[in-house]
Amino acid sequence: MTQQIPQQTQSPAQPLDLPAPAFESGGQPFVHDAVLVLSAPSFVASRPDGDLAAPVDGFYHGDRRFLRSLHLTVDGGRPAPTNSVLQSTDRATFEAVLRGTAQQTADPAVTLLRERTVAPARFTETLSLTNHGSLHARSTVTVTAESDFAAMDAVKSGATTPLCEPRGEDGRLTWSAHDARMTLTARTGDTTAPTGVSTLGPRGAFTFEVHLAPGESWTCILEGRAATDTPTPFGPAAHQDRPWAQLRLDSADGDFTRLVGRAEQDLAGLLLCDPEAPGDVFTGAGAPWYLTLFGRDSLWTARMLLPLGTKLAAGTLRTLARRQGRNVVASTEEQPGKILHEVRAETQELDDGTRLPAQYYGTIDATPLWICLLHDAWRWGMPSTEVADLLPHLEAALNWLVEYGDPDGDGLLEYIDSTGTGLANQGWKDSGDSVRFRDGSLATAPIALCEVQAYAYEAAVAGADLLDAFDRPGADRYRAWAGRLQEAFRRTFWVSDEHGPYVAIALDADKRPVDAVTSGMGHLLGTGLLNPEEEAALAKRLLSPALADAFGLRTYATSNGGYNPLGYHIGSVWPHDTAIAVQGLARAGFPDHARRLAENLIAAGPAFDSRLPELFAGTARSASARPAPYPASCRPQAWAAASSVALLQALLGLQANAPEEALTIRPVESRLLPLTVSGLNVAGHELTVSVAADGTVRTRTSAPVEVTA
Repeated sequence: MTQQIPQQTQSPAQPLDLPAPAFESGGQPFVHDAVLVLSAPSFVASRPDGDLAAPVDGFYHGDRRFLRSLHLTVDGGRPAPTNSVLQSTDRATFEAVLRGTAQQTADPAVTLLRERTVAPARFTETLSLTNHGSLHARSTVTVTAESDFAAMDAVKSGATTPLCEPRGEDGRLTWSAHDARMTLTARTGDTTAPTGVSTLGPRGAFTFEVHLAPGESWTCILEGRAATDTPTPFGPAAHQDRPWAQLRLDSADGDFTRLVGRAEQDLAGLLLCDPEAPGDVFTGAGAPWYLTLFGRDSLWTARMLLPLGTKLAAGTLRTLARRQGRNVVASTEEQPGKILHEVRAETQELDDGTRLPAQYYGTIDATPLWICLLHDAWRWGMPSTEVADLLPHLEAALNWLVEYGDPDGDGLLEYIDSTGTGLANQGWKDSGDSVRFRDGSLATAPIALCEVQAYAYEAAVAGADLLDAFDRPGADRYRAWAGRLQEAFRRTFWVSDEHGPYVAIALDADKRPVDAVTSGMGHLLGTGLLNPEEEAALAKRLLSPALADAFGLRTYATSNGGYNPLGYHIGSVWPHDTAIAVQGLARAGFPDHARRLAENLIAAGPAFDSRLPELFAGTARSASARPAPYPASCRPQAWAAASSVALLQALLGLQANAPEEALTIRPVESRLLPLTVSGLNVAGHELTVSVAADGTVRTRTSAPVEVTA
């Protein structure tokens, strides 16, 4: 039998024989090589060998890091890692060998398996040592840990947070802060007998003497739990509240099949619920940095996932409606009818001097996107009673467009940070250097973004349609307003260069077109803002090499001054941005353009183990066989994951109009065919679609719709 002999608790004066973790100092930590295991609002980020050792690593719950480091050594050395596998969103395994232990030949004899799972406020790690050799093995296994209770904004800025001292007793290490507690327990076999526990300053350790006869295994279970007196803004979604059926795709393109499968798992892991109505679920924006409600991100994610049903959209719409602006509050940028930007547990103090209140409204696009999502959810079959309940919020949002979104009355939506400490740029490209002229110089606020005008136009028309459909007044006012916006846009945003006409990224404070060539043009297609000739000009420009010869659509063309393939918004590729352009191209009648752009993005999947990150480098496909990661990118990120479903919808040509009992499927000829997808949903009924290699479509659904294929 396996023998496990726990050591006695050491005196604090005795050192623990393990080097201190090597933490980088200064700047946002890199996360591209982290293994992230997630069950919102909690996650563990670690090294590929399973240790929590890098600046971003740790066990987090609700925007706070409860465990900073976790190290495993055997006989004072580190096992040699051989494999790590993300088995599912909430589970990962790490394999290693003990070199020189009980070996007779060059072949390793003793292996280590670490299996980690995460649940809300808890993680479990099972350690298994197995002797595969013919000699007895005797080893000292040591697990050390530290806690700092660092806030997420401190971690993100690279700040150093003081460590807390643990208390060790009865197989348990406990760290406490003024409002939080972290416990780490260890048990072996089927007993909970005390293990060897030691502490030295901020570090605690479990130590085991393990004897293994040939063929024997030893198992230890570590369990970490986070507790806090300060509740997180949003709780975990109950499993039964998962708002879609399991999505199953069988495609001729295996990369795309894997991309969709991983995305669905990650999106389920990112689900959170509104404590004011726990049945209303939405997706947190992404981990590690943004695992909370974001107006823009959560809305785009729900919109992209409408082919899976309307429950996520309904939960997202209602959660945001409960927090819709009611008053003018300068410090938070709240205004009546405005949809918020983000919600945190506490105010964020960022290293660039930005200070964001816990509930912050500094966004120009969340309000029109909320309107667009409500309209699209209605067309996908959101129950009319649920739509009707949100109509007062719709009217408030429409009024915000007209009364607050256009403060200078020029017919266009613009923004400026009125606080001096908020976000300088308040569209989705919200970094301080994202809005530039073609020569690379920065634009000055107030700024009117091109894509925001498209969202606002689409929202005003869609909102008017909803008002008419539900016999509410005001539709003519918003259609007329949309017409004036369209005229103002056509008059002011179009510019030309040696390749022809295109749309500037923005207008600056002097109403000059900010003439950089950017991906923002892709958000205009299919919104109704442009006429067919204008859409054709943008479709051509979007597929130009300066924007599209990467693994997706660059945010900023290589021809612009200041282009940087690793610039956050000035040359990188964002999957959701590419997917929006693919959908727009398909809706505007450019299926071949949509296919080419979609295939570029799908080709990026293998470089990231089919888990598309928030963004990655805009390297040309001709220059590298795989895209380089953006080192600080979230992975998973909700709208990046949802992009795979958006691509699927676009390449299927799938459009729903449940109020008129119509469903259209016009697949694009692509390497994805043949394919079969089940788990889709229209008007509350499951939908299965099969497309043969020749484009022949077969469907199966009980939904009250007439299918046109």
